[in-house]
Amino acid sequence: MEKKEPYATQEEFNQRVIRYRDVPTIEPAPGAKAQIVSAERLTVSFLNFDPDILVPVHHHENEQIMTVTDGACDVITGGKLYHLEKGDVIIFPPNVEHGGYISDRGCLAIDIFSPPRQDFVAKLEEIKKSQK
Repeated sequence: MEKKEPYATQEEFNQRVIRYRDVPTIEPAPGAKAQIVSAERLTVSFLNFDPDILVPVHHHENEQIMTVTDGACDVITGGKLYHLEKGDVIIFPPNVEHGGYISDRGCLAIDIFSPPRQDFVAKLEEIKKSQK
């Protein structure tokens, strides 16, 4: 194998890499816990939904892509239900109402938002301030 590029310095590493275990948890809705990572143009939310909860129908200006990584849920959008299982991906255009029923197995999901979810970023900042 040929020589690889040099490793990043610790300072460079710290500027680009976030350790998941160090990301604080917020509660975007009752029964939902999320770890948020936000950049200049997008926000990623790693979600853990408790079993048998309702995620209220809501909307936001952000385009959203949701990937179910474990468990299942029935997503409500456009007055219809969409049953999602592990590996399914659903797209919500900006300002489209959506919510869901979480299965008795719970649900793990990754949400990507563009532009960044400023309400999530604000909650994250509150937590960081309270931990100082």
